[in-house]
Amino acid sequence: MRYYAPAAKSENPLQVDADLCIYGGTPAGIAAAVQASRMGLKAVIAEFGQHLGGLTASGLGRTDFGHKTSIGGIAREFYQALGRHYGSDDADGTAWYMEPHVAENIFGDMLEKAGVSVYLGQHLEKVEKRDGKIVQITMENGNVFRGGMFIDATYEGDLFARAGVSYHVGREANTVYKETWNGIQFGSPHHTFKAWVDPFVTEGKPDSGLLYGVSDAAPGIQGQGDRSIQAYNFRLCLTDVPDNRVAFPQPPGYDPSKFTLLSRYIRAGVWDVMRLHKPMPNGKTDLNNFGGVSTDHIGANHEWPEGDYATRERIFQEHVHYNLGMLYFLSNDESVPQAIREEVSRWGLPADEFPSTANWPHYLYVREGRRLVGDVVMNQNHCLRYQIAEDSIGLASYGMDSHNCRRIVLDGRCVNEGDVEIPVLGPYRISYRAIVPKGEECTNLLVPVCLSSSHIAYGSIRMEPVFMVLGQSAATAAALALADGRAVQDVDYAVLRQRLLQDGQSLDV
Repeated sequence: MRYYAPAAKSENPLQVDADLCIYGGTPAGIAAAVQASRMGLKAVIAEFGQHLGGLTASGLGRTDFGHKTSIGGIAREFYQALGRHYGSDDADGTAWYMEPHVAENIFGDMLEKAGVSVYLGQHLEKVEKRDGKIVQITMENGNVFRGGMFIDATYEGDLFARAGVSYHVGREANTVYKETWNGIQFGSPHHTFKAWVDPFVTEGKPDSGLLYGVSDAAPGIQGQGDRSIQAYNFRLCLTDVPDNRVAFPQPPGYDPSKFTLLSRYIRAGVWDVMRLHKPMPNGKTDLNNFGGVSTDHIGANHEWPEGDYATRERIFQEHVHYNLGMLYFLSNDESVPQAIREEVSRWGLPADEFPSTANWPHYLYVREGRRLVGDVVMNQNHCLRYQIAEDSIGLASYGMDSHNCRRIVLDGRCVNEGDVEIPVLGPYRISYRAIVPKGEECTNLLVPVCLSSSHIAYGSIRMEPVFMVLGQSAATAAALALADGRAVQDVDYAVLRQRLLQDGQSLDV
């Protein structure tokens, strides 16, 4: 399984013309394409990888939604389609937990019905602008996509970065937007070490070096900004159904010493790696990170947002080896107590999921990449409704949730830093100005995924249903801008609001 392999130049590269070009086949990109088609536009999707549906179709089967009532429009249509598939008995016919292949099939059906052309394996190489507008984007294989409007629906923000639009990577200091939960954060009771664990190769000897996965970074000061981002992992679809279970294989280059920290943690008396292991339909689960040492590969992703494709391929493989290697280690290594080995060995990869990637998810969970810097930056004060966006294009309602960003040494022991889990007061509005660049930077681009947001506010907004909501709203704005010959910054909000409500979006608390 690979994230990236260089694409050869095509002898006959495609030239694709559309009203709206969407880069990224994530749920946001799919919702945008469907909405654009419904509004009479020719929309196309160019997707970096070989599959559609982003994380929703790649193991994130236990949807994080906050308040379901805040999710409307095409996003709700998707969850209603899941309800029909699984025979939901919810009052509104929705289902929120899904198998990856079911999600991917539903997304494919939505795009086919909308008549949207999809181009897979498109590695963005160059963005051409003229008079403040994107004219065309060129792929590594030579394919060219032209359009009147563009949407960056990637998890990384690759299109808007190449278009010269302002962005930020990492955690802002609390002073930047007058927040309290941004920047360096110690003291969380969640996903931290519940026992003292020695971080040194030879216990008690700092000069022996640090164990794999432990950083020698200075602690810093509470609330201070840095370039760290919250950890990535794979959302793992597992099964304990014998006829569908594939035993965890030993990954290439497997090195059990990479799990010495985990082994010491278990030896200290803590076994919680698989506690966040939630059931899904048909005997499958969604395994996510939990505790001090688990599936989050803390600190290994900091180069990803701005890394070139070869750098990302290296990081991707490191995460495959870490996540799959951990499962293999827990199932087979004799240093692991037998009861734990037996517990983990009950599970395996589902034979009927991800057949093209050896039953392993195709998407890495990129929880945070670049973030646009627009005229409005969503921040903690919006999440807590101290500030209210007057130009709402959708609602978010999940708590402010940052996974750990660093694993460092304090006073001779391992400490995780960066976890934040702060509830919000309920749904809050997302500003239209948070998905458009500044007018002087680009006038025909919208960004529904890597939107203008502080690190900690993004931790609340970054849910797949919300991305779908924002994708639909972005496409609606693009259609209105094209119809009126306007820049996206000059779309009449009253008209946009009316159309969003007409199409079932939830805009108000």
